[in-house]
Amino acid sequence: MIQQALKLVGKKKLEWVTTRVPALEADQVLIETIATAISVGAELPQYDETDLTDSSPDYPRKVGYESYGRVVDKGEDVTTLHVGDRVIAFYGQQTYGIVSAQKAFYVPPEVDYKTALLAILSCDAAKGVRKLVPSSTDSVIVSGLGTMGLLATYYLRNYYGVKKIDAIEPDSNRRELAYRFGVEQVYAPNEVKDSHYHYGMECSARNEGFMNLQQAVMPNGSICILSDGNQEELVLLPQFYEKELYIVGSSDGWDYREHFKWFFGASWQTSYIQEIFELDIDQSSLIATFERLSAHVINPIKIAVTYKKKKHQLMTEKDGSICLIIK
Repeated sequence: MIQQALKLVGKKKLEWVTTRVPALEADQVLIETIATAISVGAELPQYDETDLTDSSPDYPRKVGYESYGRVVDKGEDVTTLHVGDRVIAFYGQQTYGIVSAQKAFYVPPEVDYKTALLAILSCDAAKGVRKLVPSSTDSVIVSGLGTMGLLATYYLRNYYGVKKIDAIEPDSNRRELAYRFGVEQVYAPNEVKDSHYHYGMECSARNEGFMNLQQAVMPNGSICILSDGNQEELVLLPQFYEKELYIVGSSDGWDYREHFKWFFGASWQTSYIQEIFELDIDQSSLIATFERLSAHVINPIKIAVTYKKKKHQLMTEKDGSICLIIK
């Protein structure tokens, strides 16, 4: 079987690499990709080689991690998934993916691909919010209205029922979308003067945003850092010590399978969540899109990528590898 995978082979250098897909192990599934996503905040620093958390990157390396597709084959021990099922997984920009069945999550047929892809980062955002455990009457301020900031806002509003959510965001073009997500007021950086918020969510990956949160959160309040720390170092201000603030970090999801059940149900009432995807492209435009992102020609919150469906027949060869006949 022939596999195409997008690889980062050097600074700002992407290539499609063709390989042969190995045979399935007993607990694995083969997924044909339908759609993926570009998480700009995480992937662009890797492309530009400016990621502070990875100063000496190794090449080649995979691109992306959010994948949605259909199961086209499965190992003999797999009973939880079936050929034809739609799933989300974490293999990135590839035409096919082989993963353990335990790491492929079933998506109901009524759930569209954009909602399915958002479920992954929604679970990551939810984990951070859950560490704060806000009540509906608490006030929360979010720094950064990119994907993580909007998904944190979504979870605060729709899971915990928090009524008072404000945000700090330098890009005025993101304000209208923030209001649809339930943000009450959007401040420009350094515009917040009072310290009256119970909690803060750092989603900007910028030190200015983190400093603004330390100023905005009340004494003994808490700040959750959801951003990766991959763009700027985050510095503690004197207010952190004077107000005896709490800082908690968060990474990855709390329980993807359980969260997806909630998220897919909640999304039926909140179709606006798909507006996080501000650009739609197809597989053939991936390399050009990264070039445009790096050159600051475009600045979308998140990008949806569709892959062309192929008619195919799978055959297992003598060595156990999978042969794909494309029609």
